Amino acid sequence: MKHCYFACAAMFLALAAAAAGAADLKIGFIDAERINRESAPAERASKQLEKEFAPRAQELQRREAQIKGLQAQLEKEGMTMGESDRRAREQELARMSLDFQRMQREYREDLNLRRNQELSALFERANRVIRQIAESEKFDLILQEAVYRSPRIDITDRVLKALAEGK
Repeated sequence: MKHCYFACAAMFLALAAAAAGAADLKIGFIDAERINRESAPAERASKQLEKEFAPRAQELQRREAQIKGLQAQLEKEGMTMGESDRRAREQELARMSLDFQRMQREYREDLNLRRNQELSALFERANRVIRQIAESEKFDLILQEAVYRSPRIDITDRVLKALAEGK
């Protein structure tokens, strides 16, 4: 019984010491989605990707219009065409559709790959900025995800500003 009191007293002292230590704990929070959406490097990367992939997107649009035109022509003139001519156009339409789907898939895969590369570089840079802020302002912990956070601990604006300045 006496041993149990000592154990409870020791646990109470340990909890009290932990609570006292937590009182001067400095915690920060960053909103990774905001950094991805609003940061200057993210906007530059988005414009770069748009510029880089614009020719392929235009080619896809051109091919899609071509397929729709051929399909409309086939529907309009299909009844008056000869059997072999209609079959040849249907096969051409099927081939063009398959090529279009392949090109579309490759476009999406390439775009996603490049977007992921850019995001990786952005978050690498953001993490360096976050570490600099944490070290200079003596943060003990900075979180990226939380169920609830107080605006008082949100340092996202400081990170966005530092990224815009090119730090």
